[in-house]
Parts: sequence; C-alpha cells; structure tokens
Amino acid sequence: FCEDDLYGILDWIDENQNKIEDRLFKNRYKNKVPNLFLYDVTSSYFEGNKNELSEYGYNRDGKKGKKQIVIGLLTDDEGYPVSCEVFRGNTKDPQTFKNQIDKVAKRFGIQKVTFVGDRGMIKSAQISELSAEDYYITALTKPQIEKLLKEDVFQMQLFDKTICEVIDKGIRYVLRRNPIRKKEIEENRQSKLAAVRKLCQKKTQYLAEHPRAKVNVAKREIKELIDKVKIDRWVSVRSKSRSFSVEINDIELKKIEKLDGCYTIKTNLTAADVSKETIHDRYKSLAEVEWAFRTMKTTLLHLRGIYVRKANRTRAHVFSIMLAYMIAFE
Repeated sequence: FCEDDLYGILDWIDENQNKIEDRLFKNRYKNKVPNLFLYDVTSSYFEGNKNELSEYGYNRDGKKGKKQIVIGLLTDDEGYPVSCEVFRGNTKDPQTFKNQIDKVAKRFGIQKVTFVGDRGMIKSAQISELSAEDYYITALTKPQIEKLLKEDVFQMQLFDKTICEVIDKGIRYVLRRNPIRKKEIEENRQSKLAAVRKLCQKKTQYLAEHPRAKVNVAKREIKELIDKVKIDRWVSVRSKSRSFSVEINDIELKKIEKLDGCYTIKTNLTAADVSKETIHDRYKSLAEVEWAFRTMKTTLLHLRGIYVRKANRTRAHVFSIMLAYMIAFE
C-alpha cells in the first residue's frame, strides 16, 4: 500500500462525485425536497504553481502573488452541503452561478427554486439566466443603492433598525440599517484616521530631527498609507514648512457616512410567496455557507494544503473535505 493507492481513490472519487451527491441528496430529502438553496464561493491558495487548476485571481485569503482555485458550495437553507464544484483560480464569482442553476434543475430535478447569493454573485446577467419559475434573493451594492436613491425608488428615512419594504416594477427591495454595523464602521474609520495622524506626527518629528531629510519622501509615505487604508476620498495630507497635518473633506465624508450600516436586499419573490422578514432572514442565512467554508478551510478540516497537481484529484480532494463537513455538520 502506497500513495499510488490513494491517488487511485481520488481518481475514483472524481469520476463518481455526481453519483455520490445525487444519492446523498435523495437519501436526505426522501419526503420533501428543498426549494431554497444558498450558494457562495471561496478560494484556496497554493504555495506552488504546478496545479492544473491554479491561476492568479481575486484572493480572498489576502495572499498576493499566489495562484489559487475557486470553490463553489451549494447548500440547503440550513447550510447543509448539497454539492461543491472547483473552478480555475481566475474564475469570477458570477461565472460560477449558471452551473448551479443547471445542477439543481437537471440533476436534482427541482423546477421551482429560490437561489440566495451575495451582491457579487447574482447580478443582472445571472438573473436573466433564471427560468420563469425560479426566484432569487440577493443584495445591492452601494452604488446601486445610491442610484435608486437618486431615482427616488426609495428614500433614506426608510433605512431604520426595523425592516422596511418597497416594491418597484415587480421587484421587492427590503431595507434596513444595522446600528451595530454602523457603529463598527464609524470606529473603523476613526481608527484609520488616527493611524494617519500618528504617522504625520512621526514624520514631522523625524524631519525636525534630520534637517537633510526630504519632505517629499515623508509626504509620499503618508499618502501611501491613506491610499492603503482607503480613506483617500475624504482625507488628504497637508505640508507646511517641514510639518504635516491631516485635512478632512467634511462634505465627502458626510456622503460616505450616509449609508453606514445600510443594506438593501432584492428579490422577485412576491408578497404572497413570503414576507419581508423571511426574505431578510433567508439572505442572512448565507452566513451558514460562510461558516461551512471557515470550518472546511481552517478551524477543523484544513482544506489547505492541497498536495496534488492534477485537476481531477484536486476536485476529489475538495469533495472529500465537503463529505467530511457533512459529518461535522451532523
């Protein structure tokens, strides 16, 4: 018995993944099949560069310069895994969504389905691919919210701690402002500002102690920090003689603060189908998929590292981790 036997098992797993998923699905949902599915993606990076599916792409682990794979996980409304799929590392989130629509309709034989995906997943192009009997629940991006505010589809005063709903052209928008999240954003913003001010003081003191030091070099370092923490829209650095100070654009800051803690959920489900509270809760259920990824990648099952190179064995490795998570879930 050696590693070749294990490689052989991985080859078999990849060949039979669909059959295994189908049988598990039928066994779990004998009496009633789910009609709501949660879907999200994550990535897993490589230290090496020989894996057949690895490519450079948007790295969710914050590992720059590392190749990766993209993993899609489809679960029921409780977060129990139904299917997983591995994509090349440069695959964008929305490009993975069509596979899930086909999978649910063709393999699992479910015709009337509600898909729940985040704001980066289910966009206009993905919505157009849904059948007339399919529904979606997703969220709007900040620019989309600002656009609808300008068009007066809904107003700022509707964002409150309590859930509010607006219907426009057959689309339902569920609005809320999370006061806890609002406070977190404000504290984070002030923390970034404090870090910039601290660096200004440090560079001012350095220039005072080193007459030959260049002002432009110090100013550039401060500007780099402002850009890095992404507060350049409302913060700038001002130099006078050999000292630095922070300038705040209050008008721009108020524009940014306006939507702190605000979010808008979008769906084509009718009021007769489901209440606005249920829509809100269903979207928040995506946290179950995030929990699954966290368990699969770090806290328990350690999807990384992936010590295989072939595409089929990489898929089998990820699927094995999903099967292990099913046990952990139970």
